[in-house]
Amino acid sequence: MDGRELEQVVQPVDDVPSWEDVVRLHSERVYRLAHRLTGDPHEAEDLTQEVFVRVFRSLADYVPGTFEGWLHRITTNLFLDQVRRRRRVRVDALTEEAAARLPDGEPGPERAFERAHLDLDVQAALDRLPPAFRDVVVLVDVEELSYEEAARVLDVKMGTVRSRLHRARAQLRRELVHLAPPTALRPVPGGRPPQRRPVRAVARPVGGLPGAALPVAG
Repeated sequence: MDGRELEQVVQPVDDVPSWEDVVRLHSERVYRLAHRLTGDPHEAEDLTQEVFVRVFRSLADYVPGTFEGWLHRITTNLFLDQVRRRRRVRVDALTEEAAARLPDGEPGPERAFERAHLDLDVQAALDRLPPAFRDVVVLVDVEELSYEEAARVLDVKMGTVRSRLHRARAQLRRELVHLAPPTALRPVPGGRPPQRRPVRAVARPVGGLPGAALPVAG
């Protein structure tokens, strides 16, 4: 039984397919999508199980449409929910000079304080992004999906991903510019007052495309 045949079975209210049938027919497809989203077989298994728990709870309320599309949306939405819960932007907030001032080995109280506040600042900045922008940043800059993969997950065009990401990164740069450490202020020859060194974006290649571009002192 393929998706079209299952669709015909789902449509009658009194003839909803069993959860076992749905698992048997679609578990491999859901797992493949989950693995593509998570990039990890164990996380993919956990996500697949969560998807079918959600299907079990929602199957009786399913409104006829494209059954595969419904499963795809459930899988994608659950993945995004997981990412939002655990998102941590991989930002190096310390310049080489600042890092040299901190002791090696276990982080001391000052370093732990700096990093804790960095995480809070970055998290707060992410939370202030519009949801559509935040999802793109999380997928591309945190989860390191390519633009194409992010577009597929969000069901939008790749140009939309690029546009949202550009605007989201610009907003993050503005909000996180204060993370440039005090050592970034240096006297300028000629008697001019100290100026803050420009904030640069650190790009990490993701699938051959630019990746994380959050501000650090340059």
